[in-house]
Amino acid sequence: MTPARMSTNHRPLLLAGREEQLRTDVSSVKGAQFRRLLDECERYRGLPLAAEHPDASITYVGAAAANLALAFRLTGQQHYLTELRRWLDVAVGFPHWGKAHLPDHDLDAGWLLHGLGLAFSWAGDALLENDRARLRDKLILQGTRLHDFAVASEGGWWASSYWQNHNWICFAGLATAAYAIADEHPAAVAWSDLAKANFDTVLDLLPEDGSNNEGVVYWRYGVPWLVSYLDVLRSAEGTDWFPRSAYLRETFWYRLYQAAPDLERIVNHGDCHDRRSGHSVALYYKLAAEYGIPQAQWLARRVADGFFWREAYESGVRPGVRAEAYQELLWFDPDVAEAGPDVLPTSRYFPDLGLVVGRTSWQPDATLVSVKAAPGGGHTAWNASARLDLERGWTTLNAGHQHPDAGSFAILGHGSYLAIDEGYSSRKRTDHHNGVLVDGHGFVNEDRYHVFENIDRQHTAEVMTTTLAGGWVHTVSEIGAMYDPALGVQRLRRHLVMSPSGTVFTVDECVAREPRTFTWLLQTDNPPAPLGDGRYLAQAGSGCLLVTLLGPADATTEVHSTTVQANPTSSTPALAIVTEQYTLRHRTAPVSSAIFVAVLESRPWNGVAPAVVTGSVRDRTVRLRVTAGGHREDVAVHLDGLAPELPVTAGRAQVVGTGFAASTGGTPSVAASVLPDSTIEDGLLR
Repeated sequence: MTPARMSTNHRPLLLAGREEQLRTDVSSVKGAQFRRLLDECERYRGLPLAAEHPDASITYVGAAAANLALAFRLTGQQHYLTELRRWLDVAVGFPHWGKAHLPDHDLDAGWLLHGLGLAFSWAGDALLENDRARLRDKLILQGTRLHDFAVASEGGWWASSYWQNHNWICFAGLATAAYAIADEHPAAVAWSDLAKANFDTVLDLLPEDGSNNEGVVYWRYGVPWLVSYLDVLRSAEGTDWFPRSAYLRETFWYRLYQAAPDLERIVNHGDCHDRRSGHSVALYYKLAAEYGIPQAQWLARRVADGFFWREAYESGVRPGVRAEAYQELLWFDPDVAEAGPDVLPTSRYFPDLGLVVGRTSWQPDATLVSVKAAPGGGHTAWNASARLDLERGWTTLNAGHQHPDAGSFAILGHGSYLAIDEGYSSRKRTDHHNGVLVDGHGFVNEDRYHVFENIDRQHTAEVMTTTLAGGWVHTVSEIGAMYDPALGVQRLRRHLVMSPSGTVFTVDECVAREPRTFTWLLQTDNPPAPLGDGRYLAQAGSGCLLVTLLGPADATTEVHSTTVQANPTSSTPALAIVTEQYTLRHRTAPVSSAIFVAVLESRPWNGVAPAVVTGSVRDRTVRLRVTAGGHREDVAVHLDGLAPELPVTAGRAQVVGTGFAASTGGTPSVAASVLPDSTIEDGLLR
């Protein structure tokens, strides 16, 4: 049998009713996306394919099949079909999909069912009869294996992990294959029904603020599969679930506000392979198209034109951005207008994850602070998983990519990472973050991969108040319950402020039933160098961080290196990430209470002239002042959330929030600038 020039399937998934318009658009408004698809297919011709399943992941095979099938479908060019047959022959020939971890039952199977399912729908009728039958039978075999595993493992691993990328990928792949072959294999309807029931639950359980407890990299890896499923559902059944999802409507804002000031890199809370693996042009297109978000459309073009290839070559996530060419073409809506982020507020609060983010501007050299405090998985997942687990005897919260980092912060400024997060870690520890240790201990249940697994429900953190106004960022988080009860922590409360100029102030009140050693931590890429008088300088390329430790005055300080190791994917056991960071430890003697006060100044690399930094504690109010170059910033926080006193001075902008007041402006007269008598002018708070 000679293959037909074009596939004759008249109900192709995602293409039915739009195919001819798409062929027209690729020569005009979708020309750039079409070029991307063809370039990606050209790349495949030079890639060798192993006859035997490699030790590493094979997810890329599924995406390649979809790309090649779409290129053939749209153009009818036989060389795309020939190349598709080469890739299909390899995938169909593997006895199992996935090798090192859960063969046939996890990510490799999900990716390949999706990609090969689309290939069957788009190009199956053009294949030789024997090739088509082999592909169909392989989809039946692998779909049955994945479906049966999901049924058998319900309440255990990914089948009931509603907030986890494995759930979304595996069920989206299963549904795609089911819709592609159901006419010839009616039993596949059970697969799509199971997937539909799963996503019906998922959409109801995702946080309405659009945040993601797994972090930006797994947002970029997992969320495309939510929209992939909704896309095939709408195509196959005519059911549109996009309007019902508050999560998808809001999730672009989570991604945007977790972008570094240069927008190319990321804030890497949670398991992040690196600081660059955060973009999906296809997903930005889709969110822009479904929800009319002009900034998503703008960012997609910005990435495609400026950031794409560096991420493609340097990202640690596979198969990465290049594999999404078919989705870029299908999901781009040229009618959505673009708008940059300049009109948006520079700060935002995501209450479910307890994530507070602020930046001094939307310019690349801005300073950004990001801090979060919430229960494992975020409030929605934490509460819903407790209810489901109790009702059904299941384990639904698999938040293994979230870190023991409640209250921890990251600071980026002047093109550099100044106060850092550890990134990916196989043994997650509080002392890898910018937090506080009690007698050398971090959070309960740490030093393992999944720190929230089987954790007692009393161990939660929360944001108590937030003020975002006048360029100021202020948040208070309580994290005392995250420690082992045997330590007797009664309060561990972090007050964090960022000024309009990018200076970060932290005040940590630590209280225990009996004397404990408290250790305040700061993580940097390079070792902070002591400057004297409680000051340190952490250099970071184009930027630097000036650290002033104001208290406790009798605490000791040391700097040492910290090694962090991770295997980011169980499908490739040999893959390892090892990073080195530097930890500044500010440690008290055993005391029942302590107040750590620090001022962290974001500066350009050559802007190291010291500011005058002073502070005081009086009547449960901490007052801080930074004066530099004729500019002064005053901050007052009340440790119990009462209204702190901060004198109003003419010509100075003032902001007031719960337990917080601040002002900024030119240096006033000497009489107006006097702090209370307990101020220590040598930079140490006693």
